[in-house]
Amino acid sequence: MSARDTFGGGVAVITGAGAGIGAGLARHASRLGMTVVLADVDAAAVAALRNELTAAGGSAIDAVCDVRDADAVQALADDVHRDLGDVRLLVNNAGIEQFGYLWDTPVANWQRVVDINISGVYHGIRAFLPKMLATDAPAWVWNLSSIGGVAVVPLQAPYIMSKHAVLALTECLHLEVQAAGHDHHVHVQAVLPGAVASNIFESAGGVQAGDTDAAEAQRSAMLDIKADAMDPVSAAEVVFEQAAEGRFYLLTQPEYVGSAMSERARVLTSQAAPQLRTKRRFDPTQD
Repeated sequence: MSARDTFGGGVAVITGAGAGIGAGLARHASRLGMTVVLADVDAAAVAALRNELTAAGGSAIDAVCDVRDADAVQALADDVHRDLGDVRLLVNNAGIEQFGYLWDTPVANWQRVVDINISGVYHGIRAFLPKMLATDAPAWVWNLSSIGGVAVVPLQAPYIMSKHAVLALTECLHLEVQAAGHDHHVHVQAVLPGAVASNIFESAGGVQAGDTDAAEAQRSAMLDIKADAMDPVSAAEVVFEQAAEGRFYLLTQPEYVGSAMSERARVLTSQAAPQLRTKRRFDPTQD
């Protein structure tokens, strides 16, 4: 079935919907005919996106929600279920970056990455999934990992760690839904974007002491790839089509994200130690 046949007319809840791939997924979901709940800590961003989508004839609701707050996410789930009914698509997308050597990273910055990138996904699952399981209606859960979830990169350890964690969490959740006997109607899928245009690098945390130059050099290196990054709506189109086909791993750029997955498998199979890249910056668009 096509993405429109699969998702059109349902309710989609997207965290981190105010920018980047979250906004791209929201725009494409709206074009497919979904009612989109735009959740983000940036009230102005989701209000503007709501206005954009409704002006184009879509149905959208903005909701200020901090995914670090389990009670706030639960309240969002309760409100959506009460006001809109069953959720067809839950996208746990909210995420942040962090640059710098791990030993220079402030404790608060580390905790913020963990709380948003990992616990935010858990809070979304815990709040929304029970209601999705309780009906026989088809439903989808997408958790946003990254090409970073199958790669290792220096000077971005908190982010890379978090995306490995989200991928493992999603794989385990997929098995748990099967074990509980709900896989006939609830579909858990992992989204692994490659380079998709966003402001995640500009807004990323840095370090206040230690080797600040190294942290900012890595930020600059990652900003360099934005010129070649994929448009968020184009990325969303690919993800929705792959999801409708029933794939588990949803790759925005199948060739190079797939090559990173193959390289990760090769390293683990050979039990080789990680090797520092000789080129000056990590470019996730390259093998």
